[in-house]
Amino acid sequence: MRTVTLFQPNRLVYGNGCAMEFVEHFSTLGLHQVFIVTASAILPLLDPLVDRLRKQHISATVYDKINVEPTVEIFNDVLRAAQGAKADAVIGIGGGSALDVAKLVAAFKSGKQEIQETFGIGKLAQRKTYLACFPTTSGTGSEVSPNAILLDENDQLKKAVVSPYLVPDAAYIDPLLTLTVPPFVTAATGIDALTHCIEVYANRYAHPITDLYALEGIRLIGANLKLAFENGEDVNARANLALGSLYGGLCLGPVNTAAVHALAYPLGGRFHVAHGVSNALLLPYVMEFNIPEAPGRYAKIAQALGAEQTHSDIETARRGLEKIKQLLRDCRLPTKLSEIRVPKEAIDSLAESTMTVTRLLKNNLREVTLQDAKRIYEEAF
Repeated sequence: MRTVTLFQPNRLVYGNGCAMEFVEHFSTLGLHQVFIVTASAILPLLDPLVDRLRKQHISATVYDKINVEPTVEIFNDVLRAAQGAKADAVIGIGGGSALDVAKLVAAFKSGKQEIQETFGIGKLAQRKTYLACFPTTSGTGSEVSPNAILLDENDQLKKAVVSPYLVPDAAYIDPLLTLTVPPFVTAATGIDALTHCIEVYANRYAHPITDLYALEGIRLIGANLKLAFENGEDVNARANLALGSLYGGLCLGPVNTAAVHALAYPLGGRFHVAHGVSNALLLPYVMEFNIPEAPGRYAKIAQALGAEQTHSDIETARRGLEKIKQLLRDCRLPTKLSEIRVPKEAIDSLAESTMTVTRLLKNNLREVTLQDAKRIYEEAF
């Protein structure tokens, strides 16, 4: 059995209303100036936390402009604002975009590296600034992962900084923060979390420790995503989605994702397709490609999704694939590139970009060649 290392926040808190517990703990740390990274839509959720911080004589500067998936340019703008605020702590509150930017700001605020030097695995030198993350969607798992993603505009490709220094000091997973997420965002982020769990379990580097998290994440998200999509105020469904997303996030350090994400990154980079939407669109086609390589693994995924076990693993796995397709239909997510206006003539260049995402392709159970990548995009068209 291979060795794995799990990186987790020193303080990991999950439960309805737990966000308000943060101030009590933070006030004991001797830090006085907080820089908060968020989106403008999150401000109503943020107000009670900021008020409580200020009652403890903790100053808060709020940067609320992370309203799109972040680019290198956006990150540099936020970093300059944080350095100007002279904060001694950084908090990320929002979806994966806000959390990723907050993680990078905390790492680069007092460092000497440029962001371009750190794309890849293990290239970040340090992080000296305290960091806490509060997810308001159940999707990326960024609040517990060592990953942060930015769009490199020069290469039209999403790139990752992967480092244990990006794991926050504290993460507060409060399902009540997700109640106002719109249905479409609920669906897209939920499928992102589900894809994390599926790709971690069906992975060349799968491990018994992460298998537990991944299968339970699949079960929780598969059973609750439609419920949360149809009724955003279903607190039980929201809590189960948040927990499933957390389990997926905990797997991203020791195992990480594979071909679905590798194929999704160029869609986001070139056509600005939201990350969850890209994953949702490509997931069934990559599963179809991978199932013959590991029918037993995909049969377990199918059973976690609620499919009945049959006489053969292949048949059971295909029932799981049908469950995924039905879930995408139930959540009204696109299933064809043509639906999101990606031109067919872009397939060759998309496939070529995919082949550069080697840190993820190496994890896929079945080798993906350039021709394979083109074929998957063509089937998805």
